[in-house]
Amino acid sequence: MELSGAQALVRQLEREGVRHVFGVPGVQLDHVLDALARAGRDGGSISYVAARHEQGAAHMAEAYARTTGRPGVCLVVPGPGVLNALPALATGYACSSPMLCVAADIPSTLSGQGLGMLHELPDQDGVLASVTTWSARAQAPQQIPELVRRAVRQSRTGRPRPVALTIPADLLTARAQTRLADPAAAGDRSGRPAAETVADVAAMLRAARRPVLYAGGGVLASRASAALTALAEELSAPVVMSRNAGGAVPAHHPLAFTSLAAPRLLPSADVVLVVGSRFLSPRGTALPTAAGARVALVNADPSDLGPPRRAETTLLADARTALEDLRDALPEGEPVASATGPEPETAHAKGSGWHPGELAEVRAWCARKVESVEPQWSFVRALREAIPEDGFLVNELTQVGYLAGVGYPVHQPGTLLTPGYQGTLGYGYPSALGVKVGNPDRAVVSINGDGGFSWNMQELATARHYGIAVTAVVFNDNAYGNVRRIQADEFQGRFIGSDLTSPDFVRLAESFGVPGIRVETPGRLTGALKESLGEPGPSLIEVPVGEMPSVWPLLLGGTPGSVRD
Repeated sequence: MELSGAQALVRQLEREGVRHVFGVPGVQLDHVLDALARAGRDGGSISYVAARHEQGAAHMAEAYARTTGRPGVCLVVPGPGVLNALPALATGYACSSPMLCVAADIPSTLSGQGLGMLHELPDQDGVLASVTTWSARAQAPQQIPELVRRAVRQSRTGRPRPVALTIPADLLTARAQTRLADPAAAGDRSGRPAAETVADVAAMLRAARRPVLYAGGGVLASRASAALTALAEELSAPVVMSRNAGGAVPAHHPLAFTSLAAPRLLPSADVVLVVGSRFLSPRGTALPTAAGARVALVNADPSDLGPPRRAETTLLADARTALEDLRDALPEGEPVASATGPEPETAHAKGSGWHPGELAEVRAWCARKVESVEPQWSFVRALREAIPEDGFLVNELTQVGYLAGVGYPVHQPGTLLTPGYQGTLGYGYPSALGVKVGNPDRAVVSINGDGGFSWNMQELATARHYGIAVTAVVFNDNAYGNVRRIQADEFQGRFIGSDLTSPDFVRLAESFGVPGIRVETPGRLTGALKESLGEPGPSLIEVPVGEMPSVWPLLLGGTPGSVRD
């Protein structure tokens, strides 16, 4: 059929199951937006969400993709639009999110000539390639459907990651005889690991007296939580979850542990299976294991299988595929007791060398660490009391958020979101909007500091305009609190750039037509949050706070403030 490039783009996105597109209108995108409007008039399935900044739009698309598994699409103009989207693309690259950035560009006839056209970049393709796993440029309008299909497939192949497609403005208006492509496979996953290698690792696990499973964000990205839990139960092996893997095994499960338990469990294990994790400390070194421990690494990203990690065996594989294969390959029989393991009469079920009392003591030790950090712990507990078990907490970089990363009990996979190693300040609120658009029947809460919230607080307008029922909790200390603490502790209180003049966030929210309230205690936060989550639209809760103790020594393996072992 004869279609414009813009029409071909919209129709192929519909074929790929895209239901929402996030963006900011601009002149190079006029024909795409018109194609979306025409498709909507004719019963099309794509809704367009206009953000107030491309960074916000791209964060919405990234979090939408991460929590739904469907393509999260952002649509941006060239030049500043592309550059504004980069923080979210980088976040998606860190967090294994299958998002698609569709970027317009200057007309193809003028590209590369340096004529100073509106929004021209010297190397837009290179910019996008730096934060995506695949990128391409359309050279003709009839190529667009196949490129969209390839983009979606690439975002799901191997390790899920962002992809980008650039379409020059003249190709969006040009018309051509165009054939739509068959949609990409619903879930292209890495090929199965060699059966011999799976059998070797399975035998290693079955023979272990004290196995530990270490789970990273790749477990969530591959929807492998059930497979991980099943393998852990079969082996009676504790599961240590990185800060990116919260809820991979529900927090109330007796084998579930946060990353705080790693220094207590990993050095005591004789076999460690690492799944979907970079398995690195914040300092870039491999996490410590016992000198004689046997380590197996499973990852869809080959760069996460080599040094500085030490491993006896590696499996380049999707986490769910590998975990299912390993469980199927487990040989029958009881584990072989090691010379240093506990006596059989004290062993756990199926002969595990992990005694229930020992694991309970590790869990209690972790709880004491977390609960000693006040007032952060009281606020984290207040959040957990108010948010339903299937609700989402989008965890911004703030003093309460740092502790929430290891102290907030996550009961369902993927319901605690972080920006991963990218540490993207300001991602929290727009990401929460994207989560809610993709999960309209579930509660969504964004916690922020006053500094981080101010990066994208204009998206209150987006929330109000579309009725996106996210509750933003803003902990206001009138500072970049983490920076200020570092300046106090390491630079003798020479404060510079860390004190902020923040607005009255309640009045700010109300100026956007968003209900706001101010509370000062954890108890009142719980009540206000429960009430706000029952409302049909967006809301904001401001919590004035003072200086808080640093959580970083705890997160880095030490003890915070006055906390003792």
